[in-house]
This record gives sequence, structure tokens and C-alpha cells, in this order.
Amino acid sequence: MADLKLPAPKLDATPSGALTGRRRRKLSTGSLVLDLVMLVVGILMVAPLIWLIVQSLTAESDAFGIPPSWIPHPFTLDNFAGVSGLIPFGRMAINSLEVGVISTVGSLFVSVLAAYAFSRLRFRGRSGLFVVMLSALMVPPQLIVIPVFILMRYLGLIDNLMALWVPALINVFAIFFLRQYFNTIPKELDEAAIIDGAGHLWILFRVIVPLSGPALAALAILSFEVSWNNYFGPLIFLSSPANMTLPLGLVTLQAGQGGAAVVVFAAITLVVLPVLIVFLIFQRSIVESIATAGIRG
Repeated sequence: MADLKLPAPKLDATPSGALTGRRRRKLSTGSLVLDLVMLVVGILMVAPLIWLIVQSLTAESDAFGIPPSWIPHPFTLDNFAGVSGLIPFGRMAINSLEVGVISTVGSLFVSVLAAYAFSRLRFRGRSGLFVVMLSALMVPPQLIVIPVFILMRYLGLIDNLMALWVPALINVFAIFFLRQYFNTIPKELDEAAIIDGAGHLWILFRVIVPLSGPALAALAILSFEVSWNNYFGPLIFLSSPANMTLPLGLVTLQAGQGGAAVVVFAAITLVVLPVLIVFLIFQRSIVESIATAGIRG
């Protein structure tokens, strides 16, 4: 009986273990390069802010040295004291806070009502009206500033803080963002509330709004930041120093009052730090809510 010869197994010149190890080394090398690139980009983005804070804590005679110093020496707080001597910084801060709070709370209230209507109510022309509203996002604010200025003058609101927060009550982006978020909430909750005799306002403020806390918090922070840093609006509608907000006051400090550069840097630091601290505290909820609305909407 002839012996059966089984085919010899092919020897793999590159074992699977070697391939896995090589692939892992490629992935680790790619991740390392990506981390280094992101580290360099992060340093380049943060460096101007750190340099601004350092210069605001440095005496005028020692500022702008070459090479630049990243540690204030000698350390001084006189630049911050000099801000109030040149402009009414406290009054401007109160004006900015007033406009920011009213704009944020008012726009959130209006946006919640509008977003609920687009998300839950069924009425003729809803889709067309929503598309027309979204098209407003593509119109730059510079194109509508003249009609808005004429309207504010007709209402007698020129050089008045109301001219800043009244137009801000209609926030198209907030309406779109909340509508997308409301769509992720199960409609069965609405139906259960309707069976119990609840109306739309009860459903909105007792069911929908409590479940939309992260989205509302993110919108509140973003809206307040936009209002706090707004320069174009105050430049158009405000003229008297008593009604100016901080961004417009900073330009006055540099151009009109002839303030030293380190004093201007100190004023900018006072304007930037509060918003920066709030953003760092709530950045996780901001990112999560935007990602949730973007994925599920």
C-alpha cells in the first residue's frame, strides 16, 4: 500500500505575531506623531493668552523684552489699578453684565418656545418656515445693521443698552440647536402627559426643559460669551461713555485715553478671565451636549 503523503504546510515568512507587532509599532508611532502635532498646536494657541497675562503683571519699563520673559519680574498689580483711573471700568463691566444676562435669559426663553413649536406642534407651513428661519444663519449681521439701526432710532433706543439685548432675543442658532435636542426626547412622554390632561406649556416646562439641562447650559454659556465679547453692536448703537460696554471701552482706553500698553493688557485680562474660567468649568457639558444634538438630531 502506497504511503499517503500529506501536503507540507506552507511556512509563513511573516508570522502573524510579527505582523501584529509591526502594526502596533506603526500605530504607536502614528499616535505619537499626532500627539506631538496636537501638543505644538495647543502651545501655539495658548501662548498668546499666557503672554498677555504675563505682560499685564509686568511693569511698563520691563515689558516687551527680547527674548520675551514668561515669568513676570518684577511682579506688579499696578497695571490693574491703572485701568479704573482711565476709564469707568466698573460701570462698563456692569453694562456688559446687564446686556449679557438679559440677552442670555431672554434668548433662551424665546428659543425654548420656538424650538418646542418646531419639534412637537404640527401646523401648516412648519417645514417651510423652519427653512426660511435657517436661511437667516447665512446672512452676516453687517448686512442688516442699517435696518436694525433705523428701527432702534424709531423706537428711541439709540445710545441705550436695550438696543443691544432686544435684537439678541431672537437667536436662530439656539432655536435650531434646541429643536434638534428636543427631537431626541421620546414623544411617548408627551403622550403620557396628554392622557393625564397636561397642556403644551406644562409638557414643555415640566417634561422637556428638565430633560434638556445640558443643552440649555451649553447655550447659556455660548450666548453669554458672544454677548460679553460683542464689539460691533456697541460700536454702532452706543456713544456715551456711561453706556459703553467693556469691548468698546477697551478701544477707548487704547486710542482715546492714551493708556499704556501694559494697562490695556491688564484690562483685556480682566475681560477675558471670567469667561475663560466659566468655559473651563463647564467645557465637558458643552462638548457633550453639542455632540449629542449633532449625532441624534
